[in-house]
Amino acid sequence: MPSNLYEMVYRTKLDAIETQEAIKYIKDNFENRLACVLNLTRVSAPVMLFKHTGLNDYLSGNENPVTLEAPNLEGEIEIVQSLAKWKRYALKKYGFRKNEGLYADMNAIRINEKPDFLHSIYVDQWDWEKIIKVSDRKEKYLKKVVNDIYSVLRSLEINVCKKYAGLKKQLPKKITFITTEELEKLYPEMSPRDREYEIVKKKKAVFLMQIGAPLSNGEPHDTRAADYDDWKLNGDLLVYSKLLDTVIELSSMGIRVNAESLQEQLTSRGQEAELENNPYVKAVVNGELPLSIGGGIGQSRICMFLLQKAHIGEVQASVWKKEEVDLLAANNIHLL
Repeated sequence: MPSNLYEMVYRTKLDAIETQEAIKYIKDNFENRLACVLNLTRVSAPVMLFKHTGLNDYLSGNENPVTLEAPNLEGEIEIVQSLAKWKRYALKKYGFRKNEGLYADMNAIRINEKPDFLHSIYVDQWDWEKIIKVSDRKEKYLKKVVNDIYSVLRSLEINVCKKYAGLKKQLPKKITFITTEELEKLYPEMSPRDREYEIVKKKKAVFLMQIGAPLSNGEPHDTRAADYDDWKLNGDLLVYSKLLDTVIELSSMGIRVNAESLQEQLTSRGQEAELENNPYVKAVVNGELPLSIGGGIGQSRICMFLLQKAHIGEVQASVWKKEEVDLLAANNIHLL
C-alpha cells in the first residue's frame, strides 16, 4: 500500500451515484468491445467446481481455495479461484472452432489475499479463452493479442474521460513489451517488485513477459502454477497510477501449455504426480483439449484505474477491517 494513502489529499472525481453509473458504462463497453476484437462469445461460468475434476485453478500453486460440502451431493466442492482450466475444457465442450473463443464474468473468493488498496478477498474479472493454431504458439501472436486488448482499454479511457469531466488520460499510445530476464538485467540489484515499479513508472503501460521460470539469478520473477500458462509465452499487463504512485496489474494472460511444456514445467516443480492424478493434466497431455490463449482481466481494477480511485473498495462491494474503513473515510476515501 502506498505509504501516503492515509495522508494524501484526495477527492474523488465522481460522487457515489456517478461512480455506479460509470462502473456500468465501463463494464458494458469494455466487454462488448473485447468480444468483438477477439471474436469471443459470452458464456455462463461456474462459481464452484468439484475438486476431483481438476478444473479449479490454483494460481501460483500456494493458495487454498474455499471448500464446502453439500448434503445432497457427493464429493468436495471448491469455490473457483479463476477459470483458467475450466475455460479450456468449455471450448471443447461447447464446440468452438479455431480463432473463436469465450468470455465470462468470473466471481471468486480468494481467502489468502491480504486486503489492501488493490486487493480484496472478492475477485471479479473477465475470464476469456480462445482456440489457436499450432503456428500461433509464439511470442508474435501473444503480442498481437496484447495489443488488441490494450487498444480496447485505451479507446475506453478516451471515452470515459470525455464523458466524465475531471478525469485525465493516463495511458500512452503504445504499450511497452519487456521480458522478466531483460528487466532483471536492467535493474539487477532491485527486487522484482521494485523493477516493475521502475519500468512501469517510466513507460506508463507495460506487458511483462515470461513469468514463472527461474531467471539467470536462479529465482523466478514471480510464481505461476505449472499447469496452465506456458512460462515462455505469458505475461502481466501493468499500468502506472500517478494518483497512488504505484503499479496496477490489470491482466494476467498467456498462451496455454501444450503436452511438452506442461510436462517440462511440472517436472521442474517436482509435480510429476499430476500427470497421473489430475484429469485436466492428462487431457492436455493426451491432446484432448484445444490449444488456446487466455487470461483474466480485473473488472474492479480497470474501473478503479479509469475512474482514478484511491482504493478498490470504492468500485467494489467487499469486506474490510472496520478500523481501515474508518481511517479511509476520515481521508475522504469511502468504500462501498
